[in-house]
Amino acid sequence: MARPRAFDEHQVLERAREQFWTTGYAGTRMDDIARATGLGKGSLYGAFGDKGKLFHRVFGDWCTAVVEVAEGRLAGGPDAEALDRLSGYVHLMAENTASDTEHRGCLLAKGTAELAEHDPAVAGRSAETMTALLTLLRTEISAAQRHGDIDGAADPERLAALLLTVVRGIEAVGKAGLDPETVRTIADTALAVLPVPEGEKRPATGRGQAHEK
Repeated sequence: MARPRAFDEHQVLERAREQFWTTGYAGTRMDDIARATGLGKGSLYGAFGDKGKLFHRVFGDWCTAVVEVAEGRLAGGPDAEALDRLSGYVHLMAENTASDTEHRGCLLAKGTAELAEHDPAVAGRSAETMTALLTLLRTEISAAQRHGDIDGAADPERLAALLLTVVRGIEAVGKAGLDPETVRTIADTALAVLPVPEGEKRPATGRGQAHEK
C-alpha cells in the first residue's frame, strides 16, 4: 500500500512557483527548488517528475488562475452592465501592475517569453489561455454593443484583441519600470477609444472597481 505524502502539495507548488518566478526556468535548478520547498530532490522527482514537468504543472496552474480572475470580472450578466465589467477588468489589471513594486511581472508572460519557442507544452498552454481571455472579452463587448454602449458596427473580435493586447502590454511596460500613474492612464485611454454609436457619448467608467481583489 502506497504511503501518503507527508507534505502539503499546494504549499510545495506555491514555493516552486515563487522560485521559477524569481529566477526563471533556466536560472532555476532542482537544488533551488529543494531548498525553497524543504523537500529532498528524490521526493520532488517522485511527486512531480523532472524540472520541466514541475514547471509545466506550476505554469498550468498559473494560467488557470489568470483565466479565473478574468472570469470573475467578465462573468456575464445584464447587457447594461457589460461596459462596467470590461472597465473593472482592464482597471484591475492596470492596478495590479501599478502595485507590483518589485516589477516581477506575470509568470504567464515570463514563461512564454523564455520557453514558448522551444517548448510546445508552454506554447500551447499560453495560446489556450489567450484564447480564453479573448473569448471573455469578446462576449462582454458584444453585450455592450447590444446595449448601445459600444458601436454595434464595430468588429467585437478586433476590439477584444485590442483590449487583450493592452492588458498584456500593460504588464510588460509596468515590468520595465513605467510609472504607476501612466500605467493607469493607459487603461483609461484604451477604454476611451472603444467606439460609441454615432451621436452618443462614452458612459463614465471609473477606476473604483479596480481596487477590489
